[in-house]
Amino acid sequence: MNDDIRDREQLTPAKTPEIPKEAAQSPLVLVVDDDMFMRKILVRYLERDNYRVVEAADGMEALEVYSKNLPDMILLDAMMPIMDGFECCERLHQLPHGDHIPILIITALDDRESVDHAYDVGASDYVTKPIHWAVLRQRVRRLLEQANLRQQLEAANRQLEVLVQELHRLVSIDGLTQVSSRRCFDEYIEQECRRSLREQQPISLILCDIDFFKNYNDNYGHQAGDECLKQVAQTISQATNRSADMVARYGGEEFAIVLPNTDTKGSINVAIRVNQLVQSLALPHAYSAVAPNITISCGVATILPTETIQATDLIKAADLALYNAKANGRNCVKFNEQTQVET
Repeated sequence: MNDDIRDREQLTPAKTPEIPKEAAQSPLVLVVDDDMFMRKILVRYLERDNYRVVEAADGMEALEVYSKNLPDMILLDAMMPIMDGFECCERLHQLPHGDHIPILIITALDDRESVDHAYDVGASDYVTKPIHWAVLRQRVRRLLEQANLRQQLEAANRQLEVLVQELHRLVSIDGLTQVSSRRCFDEYIEQECRRSLREQQPISLILCDIDFFKNYNDNYGHQAGDECLKQVAQTISQATNRSADMVARYGGEEFAIVLPNTDTKGSINVAIRVNQLVQSLALPHAYSAVAPNITISCGVATILPTETIQATDLIKAADLALYNAKANGRNCVKFNEQTQVET
């Protein structure tokens, strides 16, 4: 009896066990071939190189075995009954986690059309029969190394994305008050002015300044000053109720409120509400010249953007209105009448 016949007699079908992914560190390879003898030879060669192996006798079974075991790589015979290797390869890539699985198609077909078809359905590589075992061994190793490097790269990219998001959050949020930062304000008001120009809608800006805050800081201490800034910032945020409205720390004890699609009347109402809410905090300020508690002055401006009237003009107008509020006794709201827009 020759060796080929002896090998065929010794190889009997066996149910493929489900192998826990965490059971070992060596890569898990799924071998799919309807020829039991060829399948067992492939299994033997792979196990000799310390790979873990699961088996499937056809394309349909391969889909099931893949879903149960999530192998690291698949060796797939091209010509099989029920579902051939080309269709199986295509369907494997549609399964969860299957889009990046390396698939090596084993085929007796070496014509250009078959080779192109293998790559078109998502095969990573192919080998032809009769198999050159040294070539197969190197291609399996190379494809697994490439898959591992791709996984490492994807993990690094995910980590980088998290870091970028955290960095964006850090530069977008003022660390002390937890409202938007000055940098975020600068970007947002430019963006919203461009949008207002396109849509021909008004946009308003309120600049707020805590009255006599330097006196508060000097006499109550910087820790109390920081706590005051936090409370005022959160109180100002309560005065806005639309997702498009932005409250930002403009600098020091100054805050800015961007109000897209808001006319003169609407912006003045918001500013009055801000002024009243800050007063209602009733934070003692014995060193204020206008009230026994913390108060705030507000300057309001509204524009209908044009090609020549943009964000810088809105900021200047609101800043001038804030200057007038301070010059007129503080703890009040002043509107820049030169920018009045009603809808």
